Amino acid sequence: MIDPVTESTTTVATRSRRWGSWYVAEHRFRVMRSYAQTVVVTAIGNPLIYLYAMGVGLATLVDGNLGGAGVNGVSYLVFVAPALLASAAIAVASEEFSYPIMLGFKWNPVFFGMNASSIQPGQIINGIVISVAVRMLVTCVIYYVFMLLFGAVPGPLGFLTVPVALLTGLAFGALFMAYTATLKDDTGQLAMVMRFIILPMTLFSGTFFPLDVLPPYLQWIGWISPLWHGTELSRVFAYGMPEPLWLSVVHVVYLTGLLALGWILARRITVGRLNT
Repeated sequence: MIDPVTESTTTVATRSRRWGSWYVAEHRFRVMRSYAQTVVVTAIGNPLIYLYAMGVGLATLVDGNLGGAGVNGVSYLVFVAPALLASAAIAVASEEFSYPIMLGFKWNPVFFGMNASSIQPGQIINGIVISVAVRMLVTCVIYYVFMLLFGAVPGPLGFLTVPVALLTGLAFGALFMAYTATLKDDTGQLAMVMRFIILPMTLFSGTFFPLDVLPPYLQWIGWISPLWHGTELSRVFAYGMPEPLWLSVVHVVYLTGLLALGWILARRITVGRLNT
């Protein structure tokens, strides 16, 4: 006769092995509730402030100087809005794939507790990616709604900027997560990433002006930046920016490759840290 307690424990373990990633995602959602007010305020406030500043402030000056030609044949607001959407996804990634990862490994080592159960290290990473992807998707959808309200999406395929921004944020975030997972202590490394990687990436990825206006020795920053690839692809969908089909394919392949690479590295690093 099977002991009911043993049978119940076996059932829970089997369920955890099957649905462990979603259990971790649920845990992350519960943690996010503690700063839900910040999530909501930034998700609504950022597009409102940035699009207003670009559409009424800076865009007025740029369009006034450039005349009817605008930037790439469109108004400055239409030009910059897809880049701001992709940047919003990068911002979410920089928040959720940095200090929360350090928290789980060191300051509040819940990852070790999860690993002591039937949840696998790879499922921990999967659950984190799922939870961040959901928050990122909500942020991008809200941003896109504001873009519509400001008249910044003239193209019929503009809605595709949302999944492109999501892919962009996850591509960068997965690599950031893998790097954060290697850190045993935070002695300023994450702040350095914010200042010396994310900030230059935003400035030199064709976000606020076309990449080709930069000198050649700076353009390579954009070519390797996930933000540039995501921004260029978003502009194709947002207002029909002319671009060869092969280059659009390169954008998708590059971003997908970064996401896969970062995800795999993060899983392997997590396995090594939790099982040694």
